Formats: sequence, C-alpha cells, structure tokens
Amino acid sequence: MTDTFDPDQLRASLQPLSADDVLSPAGQAYQRFYSLGALGGEKVIRSWLGRLDVDQYQIVGQVWLPERPLATLILMHGFYDHMGLYRHVIEWALAQNFAVLSCDLPGHGLSSGSRASIGDFAEYQSVLQRLLAEAQALQLPQPWHLCGQSTGGAIVVDHVLHRGSDSPAQGQVILLSPLVRPRAWGWSKASYYLLRPFVSGIARRFTENSNAPAFLPFLMADPLQPRRLPTAWVGALARWIVHIEKAPRSERQPWIVQGESDMTVDWSYNLSVLNEKFSDPQILMLREARHHLANEIPELRAQYFEFLNGRFRS
Repeated sequence: MTDTFDPDQLRASLQPLSADDVLSPAGQAYQRFYSLGALGGEKVIRSWLGRLDVDQYQIVGQVWLPERPLATLILMHGFYDHMGLYRHVIEWALAQNFAVLSCDLPGHGLSSGSRASIGDFAEYQSVLQRLLAEAQALQLPQPWHLCGQSTGGAIVVDHVLHRGSDSPAQGQVILLSPLVRPRAWGWSKASYYLLRPFVSGIARRFTENSNAPAFLPFLMADPLQPRRLPTAWVGALARWIVHIEKAPRSERQPWIVQGESDMTVDWSYNLSVLNEKFSDPQILMLREARHHLANEIPELRAQYFEFLNGRFRS
C-alpha cells in the first residue's frame, strides 16, 4: 500500500472527533506518511483522527491517548504547518504520560479553508476554544497544558492574556519560538499595504528554518504545504499585533524556548513583549537553534526537552 491520501476526501470521511472512530485506510496512510502511527509505542492505547466544526470551517483534530494519562498537552502548530510535523513534540509528551490533543488550523493541513489564509486571528481563538471544549467532552485528564510554536504560540499567548483565570487550561504554558511580530516587520507591513490593492498573495519562499538537513527537502515535498503567502493573513497579523500589545498583563509564568539563529521571528522584540506581559517567564535561549524548534536536530531538541522536564519535576 502506498502512503498517499487525498486531504479533501480524508476530511470528508471523518466522523466527529468525539466518536473515537477507527482510522480508515486513508487515515492510516496519512499517519504513516508523517510517522505518527506508532508514537508512544505500547504506552499509547488509542490514536484517532476526527472532525470538528468551527464556524465555517471543518477542522481536523487528532488524539493520542496513553493507557494511564496524567495530564493533557494541547498542541497548536505554526503558520504553514500542520499536525504531521510535530511527532517529536508529541512523542516527548507521550513519554511524560500526557494525552495529546491537536488540530490543523483553518487553511492548514487537513482542515478546510483558503490555504494559509485567515480573515482575523480571532478565528484561531475560536478553534482553540473548540479544542478545549473537545478535551472536556473526551474527559481528557487535567491539568491541561498549552503548547504552541510560532503562530501556535501567538494563539496560546492571546488566549492566556485575555481569558486569564477563566481558561479551563490552567496547566503549564509552553512557547516554542513564539510569534509576536516577524523579522523585518516594518518592511513586511509596508509591502502589505503596497501590494494589497493589486494581489491576493505572493509565492512562498522556502527557507532553512532548522539545522536538520532533511527537514527542508521534506517540507518542499510535503503535499500539505501551502505554496503562497496570502495578503489577507498579513493584514490579520498586523491587526493582531496591535491587539496583543494592548492586552492586559498575566500572572502566568510561561516556559519559553527561543533559538538565537531564528531568522523568521523578531525574537528579541518578541521576548521583550512577553517579559512585559507575563510574570517572570522562564526562558531557554539556544544559540544555534533556528525557528522550527519542533524539527531541530536531536541535540537541540534534547536540550529544550530537558529544560521542560526539569521544570515539570520541580
């Protein structure tokens, strides 16, 4: 059997995530393609895909359930990404006996929506709220920890700052290369206002955002990778940056991992904002790490997983 799948057909075939349905042959092919099927080994008793209806979107979610889960990690991926790229983070969480709940954001991966586009970042909050409701419906064990990379980190930050003690996710907040604004944002914003009247998007430029030599070739061959940067997403980001800079301060203490060789986000500015918004965030700087920490080389992943493990043990 070849590991090929049609994303639209696979999404249409899915039952609601709460149905805990068995994987179809297409779902199994999807898991094999991204090496998701055997994560956690014998410790994982069930893993399944399902559909979540969120406003106008059909969102595809996924659950990994150990035999005796102690907590739950709710995982939010980055821009252009999807769940299939996060097996190292998922495997780490399963090794901690955490259940894992994740989904593909609108316009990403297996979920519906214009590719990599969004009208407003508030739509991402609706998706996260739906995931939290699903965690409740599935009776996933608390505490619920939130983990986001890049744009996923932006979604988590927005939620924590604006929901505060009202959030049902009162576990740990883990931010990998979190986005507040991207690198060279002034130029990007000027280009957006210049191009917006004339084009709906520009061709995506794939870059080396990990030290792992096989990662970029895999991205370029990945059938779920968007090929264009929509101007609508840049406009939504511009409005969201203002929204987050005006957000109230939180007493939460996130754990942040940031690579100093990250050429995607303006990390020095972003860390200054997060230091201002949160109470004593714990920050691990990795000099050689690039942006896509979830797919960095094993040596760098081991460093930040040990950083996280040490704090969970303390």
